[in-house]
Amino acid sequence: MTAFRRLGGAGGNTVTVDIEGDNVQVPSGESVAAAVLVHALGHTRTTPVSGAPRAPLCMMGVCFECLMEIDGVANRQACLVPVAEGMRIRRQHGSGRTDD
Repeated sequence: MTAFRRLGGAGGNTVTVDIEGDNVQVPSGESVAAAVLVHALGHTRTTPVSGAPRAPLCMMGVCFECLMEIDGVANRQACLVPVAEGMRIRRQHGSGRTDD
């Protein structure tokens, strides 16, 4: 797996988010997708049909590969959601519906 890292100094304000049970400090205003890529989560969701792992691709809301459960809400596009203090970020399994 490719290791992602932030370019330059992360300076400025940070927030603490919970990524799959790990408390992580990330720059305020960063997208959830960027935060999980740097955290090396691996994949952000699995497909509903085959269960294949997927991860952020376009980072601009077009491809829907970055769907995650954010603060208990499934099917959120992680690339479009800025991190917030105390946010809970989880991988999404399948369609994100509770009756999967």
